Amino acid sequence: MGNNQGITILKIGGSVITDKSADNGAARQEEIRRIAEEIAGFKSRLVIVHGAGSFGHPQAKRYGLTDQFDPLGSIITHRSVKELNDIIVDELNEAGVSAIGLHPMNCTISDDGRISEMSLNIITSMLDTGFVPVLHGDVVMDKKLGTSVLSGDQIVPYLASKLNAERVGIGSAENGVLDGDGKTIANINPGNFDNIKGFIGGSANTDVTGGMLGKVLELLDLSEVSNTTSYIFNAGNAGNISGFLNGESIGTAISKTEP
Repeated sequence: MGNNQGITILKIGGSVITDKSADNGAARQEEIRRIAEEIAGFKSRLVIVHGAGSFGHPQAKRYGLTDQFDPLGSIITHRSVKELNDIIVDELNEAGVSAIGLHPMNCTISDDGRISEMSLNIITSMLDTGFVPVLHGDVVMDKKLGTSVLSGDQIVPYLASKLNAERVGIGSAENGVLDGDGKTIANINPGNFDNIKGFIGGSANTDVTGGMLGKVLELLDLSEVSNTTSYIFNAGNAGNISGFLNGESIGTAISKTEP
């Protein structure tokens, strides 16, 4: 593997880039274009992971993929998320980003719903040669279940830990994690999580991967194993993605200790 220093991992939530209330794929093309243009100014090593939104969650739910193995449902869900990935990669390249779609179905194996192995050599080789790999939530082969739904929220901390990422950002449709008054919680860590977890909900729309609570739990685990601070922020606000990429502390920080 090459030198992994300086890697940033950015996740773009499915609720930002799709109409998540739709029963089938509905991309927010203008939002995707704006996000691609904000990313285009970033010149360091970058891995992008995007959610599936209406291109994956309704299909996975329709075929009950979180409860059973369904070959046809797995194929239909994978093809749907691949369609969204193609749209995003096309917009990134149009904006000048050397983006290449990387489908987890082709490079990942899970075991009972958790990543068992992923072809990291492919990702590091892409980074070494200046490409920006673009992964996404997907259906993947699973040693125990046949296939399982793999969330981008699980991919992000896995890659951050394995690649020793310097910065991790989760671009959602909220201004971070909100308290009972709708205000952004500045920091979440193992010490205060029990006091605020009651404020953290799932998704208002179809989401088979745990919503905001799932994101926070994954990032808390990441902070424990790697001491990495992650940021959950609103990617729907113009300038926030470029701000994060330029080093701003934005939204809610998820860390091992209080700042």
